[in-house]
Amino acid sequence: MTAILFLLPIALLLGGLGLGAFLWALKSGQFEDPDGAAARILLDDDLEEDGDEEPKP
Repeated sequence: MTAILFLLPIALLLGGLGLGAFLWALKSGQFEDPDGAAARILLDDDLEEDGDEEPKP
């Protein structure tokens, strides 16, 4: 019984911290572009903006 009295508040506190971290990430825009990183790998970043240099091999 004493284990429940000790572990239950700890579990509720950790759950609340996890929920708070998730809500903070949601409000700060962490989940705005979930497909951006997946599509970014397909972009060719070797091309230079000015076009003077040739692409690196």
